Amino acid sequence: MENTMGTVMRRIVFDRFGGADVLRVAEAAVPRPGDGQVCVRVVGAGLNPIDWKTRQGLGFAALQIKDSLPWTPGFDLAGEVVAVGDQVSTLKTGDRVMGLVGFPDTGGCYAEYALARADELVIVPDELDLVSAGGLPLAALTAWQALFEMAELEPEQKVLVLAGAGGVGHFAVQFARVHGAHVIATASASNHDFLAELGVHEVIDYHTTDIREECYGLDVVIDLVGGETGQQALHTLAHDGVLITLPTITADEIVTTAEALSLRAHGMTVRPDVFHLDEIAELIEDGDVRVHVDTIVSLAEIAGAHRLLEQGHVRGKIVIDCHRRVD
Repeated sequence: MENTMGTVMRRIVFDRFGGADVLRVAEAAVPRPGDGQVCVRVVGAGLNPIDWKTRQGLGFAALQIKDSLPWTPGFDLAGEVVAVGDQVSTLKTGDRVMGLVGFPDTGGCYAEYALARADELVIVPDELDLVSAGGLPLAALTAWQALFEMAELEPEQKVLVLAGAGGVGHFAVQFARVHGAHVIATASASNHDFLAELGVHEVIDYHTTDIREECYGLDVVIDLVGGETGQQALHTLAHDGVLITLPTITADEIVTTAEALSLRAHGMTVRPDVFHLDEIAELIEDGDVRVHVDTIVSLAEIAGAHRLLEQGHVRGKIVIDCHRRVD
């Protein structure tokens, strides 16, 4: 096994479910990769809604880990390979990599070093810095799979993205635009110029406008809000349109309502897929898609970052610069 790493690292753990104050910085041994694994010096680790929901004990990931506390959150990473386990031929020390790692039960990306299976990682394009790359995998894969696997979006179709300026949303509007769709998004007024820069054709202020009055005959709706908003969005669909809803807590009721209206709606959960991630990396390399990082924090600032994420008004992504020291 090739090895170019130290022995002790910092990571975030929580010992019990609860508010952001259960998150703490702890020291641990730098992990050594086993067969098929590499150890990554984590430069950027993305924050996602599943992180704070899991920390609170909500959702399917929390069920997986409830008997494995203390636990280190984080499923997104980008960084540099520093050690390579046996039976790894696709990566080498020094490679710049990113991936959706340890999903949905191992996690471990809120750390200075993390283990990943070699088959979870792709090479980061030279055009993308590693901190920003840490915010890409989970959100971008979610948007990609919602649009192209679940909704089977076609060029020239009309698509509405609810919460288009958020982590998943800002990828979804860009992927849909590149694919040749007519893209509509909801956002607060402060995000309208941002979405216009990403190529969105129409932006609706959800504070002042009822989407049911503004939109009709849509082919695809990507619902990143859920609840009553997701229910209302069903009424914007064409009779053969489809709504893909992401928030798991309200997915069943939205699907049931759609069935009662003779419409199609599906819930979904993202899954790791390096082939999709490679396609996304190519779009970034070509300049067609970009990652917008709203806020960069250190490991020591993670509690505040979780509180910010929970408020639901982040533009793009919050990313941890895992080796930044402010304490």
